[in-house]
Amino acid sequence: IPVGRGMAEPNVFADLWERDVALGPFAVRGTRLGAAPGAQQLGVTVYELAPGKRNLPYHAHLGIEELLIVLGGRPTLRSPGGERDLAAGEVVAFAAGREGAHQLINASEETVRYVVVSTKAAADLVEYPDRNKIAAMGGGVGTPGSASYMLSTADPLGYFDGETDEEPTR
Repeated sequence: IPVGRGMAEPNVFADLWERDVALGPFAVRGTRLGAAPGAQQLGVTVYELAPGKRNLPYHAHLGIEELLIVLGGRPTLRSPGGERDLAAGEVVAFAAGREGAHQLINASEETVRYVVVSTKAAADLVEYPDRNKIAAMGGGVGTPGSASYMLSTADPLGYFDGETDEEPTR
């Protein structure tokens, strides 16, 4: 249920979900909370991670920074430094760039609830090193005129690949 003007005020402990993703080893649901109280340069989302599942594929944002706050449960954080268990109340920052790569894994039998706060940017590249993919997004994801592409990095192109001496048609 979307949160917005004229609706209930956002609450990190409410069970109102905008998105619910369940596919193979992934199962997470979330609701954006930042816009309702007026945040314009920050994204704030509350998530629940199902027992035995992962939130998203291992990834690194190249254009934004994120901050994770564990509200409940004991997720395992996978990062370039390895894996470690997190406790309720723990806060972890993910810098923009490959050094900020991350994934949450719920190896427990209880649901994990957490908040992610992120900077906003007109564009972001998200690298998925396990699968040789990159997502390119720009123009306010999900808004008219925006662009979002998932691309393979397995066979990279050279800068002038596909270019010819001919002028492009207009």
